[in-house]
Amino acid sequence: MKVVEIKKHGGPEVLYIGSRPIPKPDINEVLIKVKAAGINKPDILQREGEYPAPKDASDILGLEVSGEVVELGKETKNIKKGDKVCALVSGGGYSEYCLAPYTQCLPIPKNLSFEEASAVPETFFTVWFNLFIRSKIKKNQKILIHGGSSGIGTTAIQFAKIFGLEVFTTTRTDKKMGSCKKIGADHAINSKKINFEKFVKKETNNKGVDFILDIVGGSYVQKNINTLKKNGTLINIGWLTGSVVEVNLLMIMLKRLTITGSTLRIGSIEEKEKIAKDLKKNIWPLIEKEKIKPILCKTFPLNKVKDAHIYMDKGLHFGKIALTI
Repeated sequence: MKVVEIKKHGGPEVLYIGSRPIPKPDINEVLIKVKAAGINKPDILQREGEYPAPKDASDILGLEVSGEVVELGKETKNIKKGDKVCALVSGGGYSEYCLAPYTQCLPIPKNLSFEEASAVPETFFTVWFNLFIRSKIKKNQKILIHGGSSGIGTTAIQFAKIFGLEVFTTTRTDKKMGSCKKIGADHAINSKKINFEKFVKKETNNKGVDFILDIVGGSYVQKNINTLKKNGTLINIGWLTGSVVEVNLLMIMLKRLTITGSTLRIGSIEEKEKIAKDLKKNIWPLIEKEKIKPILCKTFPLNKVKDAHIYMDKGLHFGKIALTI
């Protein structure tokens, strides 16, 4: 089967199309003939040598796929050959065939294409886990979502809005500000022009927000602490501008803040199964009613994977990028 290989860690130029044997599913896995694979920031970090695959995972890039089930492990349930699914995986997505735990496979909603479905698992699992399982956001609360034009951002904006929160988001162009508002953001901030801390405090009568979902890190961390209201929660799930920061811990004590974070890739199968069940129950009906949708910006064929990574590296996308296979 064709797969994307890495010559050595570095820029998009290190990617090339190689060949490997088609893998065989373990007892609790299925083999998926991949139609499309989503591209995510962890893929970029792995390509650069900053985010190695877990020891028990494929070293091939790709954390989410859509396609057709073609082979079953001996102890799989409620899934059969021929099923059209999207799946969260720990690696192996950039290939013609990919293994996935059957508990992390979800049926593709009828109103989504394979390409759109491939843009669902990684961000939907991540956002649901962090906002609804770990942080338990509630109606009428306020949330600030950094990187609103990213896959995480476009997903989080829609989830928060449909569940009744007031949504603030940051992005880096006026055009993307407008796009964020179209999918549900109440307030969009161009962080290159406006200090988001001052903006949020002004809009909330100096009270701040209940939650902040941050993929940026760096200089944003102290501003996030300043922007949270009493008993607020900062959720860090990315560090685009650095993970080593200097902060005033006194503010955390005085405001009784919670600072947390997570990475989904190292989570247990049981944890991911719980998320999958929650998504099917709470989000799949909203996708089918077209109240929530994956925002797919652009697709590239597998043999243009270098171009896809260049496009992501330049930050040209709004939403997700996918490889078609």
